[in-house]
Amino acid sequence: MDLQDQLKNLFPDHIISNEPEENVSKEHQLFVQKEPMICKFEKRKGKPTTIISGYEGIDDDFKLLAKELKNKLAVGGTFKDGEIIIQGDYRDKIMKLLQDNGFKTKRVGG
Repeated sequence: MDLQDQLKNLFPDHIISNEPEENVSKEHQLFVQKEPMICKFEKRKGKPTTIISGYEGIDDDFKLLAKELKNKLAVGGTFKDGEIIIQGDYRDKIMKLLQDNGFKTKRVGG
């Protein structure tokens, strides 16, 4: 008994639709600015953090960028007060990822 037969047994009144499913996963394009984004290193409460600031687009795009960076680096972080705060010193990797996405970056401190 395959999955379709099991579903028919569970939901006998359900009518199977032959319409093609819409592919909604449209990739969002980020606003690429002319001014460089600032990538700096700080110690907060004794722990190393990388801070990215200087994005001129809307906050929702910056939040998406933060999520993408955290997923690619497999680290924790947050978006707060117009800055992305990443746990650990990942300046070089973050700058490489941002440059691959078309952003200009500027390294500040150390």
